[in-house]
Amino acid sequence: MSAPLRQHLIDPEICIRCNTCEETCPINAVTHNEDNYVVDAAICNACLDCISPCPTGAIDNWRTVREPYSLEEQFEWDELPEQEELELDAGGDTEEAREEEVQDLLDQAHAGAGGQVRPPASAAKPSINLYSRSEPALATVAGNFRITQQDSQSDIRHIVLDFGNQSFPVLEGQSIGVIPPGVDARGRPHHVRLYSVASPRDGERPNHNNLSLTVKREVTQVDGVEHPGVASSYLCDLKKGDQVQVTGPFGNSFLMPNDPEAKIIMICTGTGSAPFRAMTERRRRRRRRESEGEILLFFGARTPAELPYFGPLMKLPDSLIVKELCFSRLADKPKEYVQDRMLKRTEAVAALLKDTRTHVYICGLKGMESGVKEALESICRGEGLDWQSLSAEMRDTGRFHVETY
Repeated sequence: MSAPLRQHLIDPEICIRCNTCEETCPINAVTHNEDNYVVDAAICNACLDCISPCPTGAIDNWRTVREPYSLEEQFEWDELPEQEELELDAGGDTEEAREEEVQDLLDQAHAGAGGQVRPPASAAKPSINLYSRSEPALATVAGNFRITQQDSQSDIRHIVLDFGNQSFPVLEGQSIGVIPPGVDARGRPHHVRLYSVASPRDGERPNHNNLSLTVKREVTQVDGVEHPGVASSYLCDLKKGDQVQVTGPFGNSFLMPNDPEAKIIMICTGTGSAPFRAMTERRRRRRRRESEGEILLFFGARTPAELPYFGPLMKLPDSLIVKELCFSRLADKPKEYVQDRMLKRTEAVAALLKDTRTHVYICGLKGMESGVKEALESICRGEGLDWQSLSAEMRDTGRFHVETY
């Protein structure tokens, strides 16, 4: 009988299919089909380069097995298999020792600036993975409101979910999973889809057991035929009183600092604004004095009509949040993206980067990430700062966070 071995696996319930792990793997051990991202046990050498970039922690999973799960088996999973009860070899090795060895490997991967970003030092301790696909929470829709103009091309919704008597604690920056009902064309249950929470920890309505999501109706075109997104269409079409199966919460690092003196740079596009709405509303509800740490927001959209929360956002005072709104499709005006506006506000951004109380958060489409980082590098060069060392120090102290998809 072969000796047990550790197999690296990806949790399909948490994975958001962002392709980061496959892009990162230096030996092409990570692959995917239309359903799941998986790790090929025949190739994986446990280098752990894929661990730190994963935004959800789906990559942080291992099983001790006699025979590795095949790619075909992993492609079919809706959730990870339970750990088998194994009779281990008689060399003094135990299952507990193997799990400790795995944890040591993960700790190495997460250590320092090159590993998983730490949460802010002052952040509250998050609750994670309280509910799963097999045992989901059941939420009731308390409201579904369009937050982009009716004549705009982007149908973005603010959806409020009430959990009744079920405990579902969340912090600003966390996500939840939604289980769309029904099955796909092959008769399999739809995948769980993750959405960032857009309300603060005390609820969309203060001191109520509810939360809100910011959801864009997604439509893709294949050979000229439109295909509506399964999860986004389901959520955008919900009516008040409908019930939704929810998993999570997820996320233990992209969290808001509790320190009232913390300064925050928020950089986002579209529905990437969801966690920033939660953080801003948390700060607004807790304002006690004008000396609280400032918030500088860079928010990109094609037009004001397609910018989520445009109306409410414009009503927030500059003493709470300085708003830099950037539009790429305005008539008679050149395209402007968030990185362009950042360069125009070099002095303000540089002053914040020099302050050890500043936290930087980037959230939105993955295509924005490289441009934003290039802008940060440029700003630092002009101010005599080294962005590589500064960003590493900020990551290591829980002050630099990226969540793109």
